[in-house]
Amino acid sequence: QVQLVESGGGLVQAGGSLRLSCTFSGRSFSSYYMGWFRQAPGKEREFVSSISGSGGAKFYADSVKGRFTISRDNAKNTVYLQMNNLKPEDAAVYYCAAKSTPSSMYHYWGQGTQVTVSS
Repeated sequence: QVQLVESGGGLVQAGGSLRLSCTFSGRSFSSYYMGWFRQAPGKEREFVSSISGSGGAKFYADSVKGRFTISRDNAKNTVYLQMNNLKPEDAAVYYCAAKSTPSSMYHYWGQGTQVTVSS
C-alpha cells in the first residue's frame, strides 16, 4: 500500500520561494514516476511537473518552466518541488501523485498542501 504525504506549503509573498516535499510510504519508491499537480479554487486540477524513477527525466508545465524544479531522493523516499519567483497565480493546493509506469494513470495521491501567494 502506497501513501503519500505532502508538506512545505504556506504563505509567501510574490517573488518568494517555497519547497514542497512529498514522502512516499511503501515499497520500491525508485520504480515510481512521481508528479506534482495543483488545483486552485474554481479551477480544474492541472499538471505541474513530473519526474521518472531514476530522476533522469523531468517534465514541467509551461507556466512553471524556469521557476520550479522537481527532484527526488530515492534514499529518503521523497520527491521535492522547489518553487521560485512565485506568482499569485501559483496559489493552489498542491498534490503529489505516483504511478508505476510512464503511460499509466496516477494511482496514488496525497492529501495536498496549500500554497498561498500574496501580491
